[in-house]
Amino acid sequence: MTETFHIVPAASKVLWFLLPVMLVLLAIGVGLGTAVYATRHARFELSAQELRIHGEWLYARRVLVRDLRTQAAEVVDLNERRELQPRRRTAGTAVPGYRAGWFRLRNGDKALVYLTRRERVVHVPTQRGDHLLLSVTEPERMVASLRRLSR
Repeated sequence: MTETFHIVPAASKVLWFLLPVMLVLLAIGVGLGTAVYATRHARFELSAQELRIHGEWLYARRVLVRDLRTQAAEVVDLNERRELQPRRRTAGTAVPGYRAGWFRLRNGDKALVYLTRRERVVHVPTQRGDHLLLSVTEPERMVASLRRLSR
């Protein structure tokens, strides 16, 4: 014959202490999961009116084309253009092989970045003096499309 005995329930104070800890861990897990997803699925939609950045939900953006200096758009290698390298994260994600969000560049300017590599990065200055740095699959085509919009 098997007899079963149950534990004496813990005081509810213990559970109230664990709840915030569990919520923080959950938030960290969701944030990391979103970043991992965005490293493979972020996309950039360019229309005549705006550039839509779909990635991590915290850093999704709509940038009006009129706010971009489209004629100055270029494909850069951040290993050569060291002044454009993101140095300090101000609001974003920085894990090996992926940076997204707002960063201060080596030259001190602000930039909204979505980077998975340092080579062949689309660099677009804005009218406000900050920058966009984007890793896209076809950087030359995106630069050509941006320049075409300013005609």
